[in-house]
Amino acid sequence: MRPGASGKGLIGVDITSATVKLIELKRTGGGYQVESYAVRPLREGAVVERRIRDMGEVVDALERAVEHARPISRRASVAVPASAAITKTLTLPATLSDDEIETRIQLESDKHIPFPFSEVAFDFQRLGLNARYGDQQDVLLVACRQQDVSQLTEAVRQAGLVPAMVDVETFAMERAFTELALQLPPTVGHDHDVALVDIGANMNAFHVLRDGRIIYSRDTVFGGRALTEEIRSRYGLSLEEAGLAKKRGGLPEDYRRSVLTPFLDTLGQQVGRSLQLYYTSGRKQEVRRMLLAGGSSVLPGLTERLAEESGMQVVIANPFHRMKVNPRVDVPTLAGDAPAMLTACGLAMRGRA
Repeated sequence: MRPGASGKGLIGVDITSATVKLIELKRTGGGYQVESYAVRPLREGAVVERRIRDMGEVVDALERAVEHARPISRRASVAVPASAAITKTLTLPATLSDDEIETRIQLESDKHIPFPFSEVAFDFQRLGLNARYGDQQDVLLVACRQQDVSQLTEAVRQAGLVPAMVDVETFAMERAFTELALQLPPTVGHDHDVALVDIGANMNAFHVLRDGRIIYSRDTVFGGRALTEEIRSRYGLSLEEAGLAKKRGGLPEDYRRSVLTPFLDTLGQQVGRSLQLYYTSGRKQEVRRMLLAGGSSVLPGLTERLAEESGMQVVIANPFHRMKVNPRVDVPTLAGDAPAMLTACGLAMRGRA
């Protein structure tokens, strides 16, 4: 785990419960270029709660993604889920070297890490001098179980890629937000917090960011798969056919009224509840803008509904909006997948020089 490492030509690999996403970015001048990308589906149950349960299925999907993308680089970055990582800011004497910081963390691991140190993968990054005490420095500690790291790197390795670094999903999303922030509509007066709603297959995650950092998160067990399952059940389709119909349309006339609208109602209620809990947790700064991410963020009517119910300016996230694209990449397909590529994009942005 190397929170501060960087390089060029890096592939971000995001392994979720429904898909494997791969994006290769290269640093060009003042921005990035998309060199290659691919998204491949996963069989249900292969990944549960962001942890691999069927290594063979995940490796097969990754191999198919690599074969389709034909990336120039082989260096890959992956991420452990935020729920699996321990992140703490330590205050240590400013005179300590990197080796001394590492030794100090090992000696005091029982204070910071809630599992045996022999099972731990960790790294740290200096954040600079402490704001209050000039003779102290702030150090970001990131740790997780070694088995979580090994599982991800082994999947990448078996698919023919070289695991270059392991990140945390939260950090990857914050990195992608540096691109997304430029797409947000301007606000009047001082800066306001920004909501980021990531609608995955089984979960929707509600984040609030301030100054590019996630300061609040809430996960809800409800995602796009619920809509896919309802389409499958109601119209007698296979799961794959239902997923395609959800994206491309062509469903019976009663679809919007009897299937889509109830789904949007539930999703809107959950987002509203998350926002309410954010405010009741003692947060005073107002949230006026919202970014939608994830595969279901592009459902017709969702943006308008959330804007109406929340009173916010709502924008669908596209981290590639300002990026150049290699001619061999299909731009319309990339644009369609873009809202679901935030984590993968943030991981590939680690290659920045």
